[in-house]
Amino acid sequence: MKPEEIRALSTEEIRAHLDDAREEHFKLRFQAATGQLTDLSRFKSQRKEIARLLTILRETELAAAGEGGEL
Repeated sequence: MKPEEIRALSTEEIRAHLDDAREEHFKLRFQAATGQLTDLSRFKSQRKEIARLLTILRETELAAAGEGGEL
């Protein structure tokens, strides 16, 4: 997903996508350990997707905290 698409989602939807991405990363690690994974570049793209989701999730949390904390 592109960052613009992720920013359009709600916090719960981002967390759901993050859970799915982590599960997919686990499956990739398992496939690599058993020798079934042929495309190792999927590791890198999956790690980047997880990092992108975490970054945008943190941005939204900070924005929400900033709006509520300022007078």
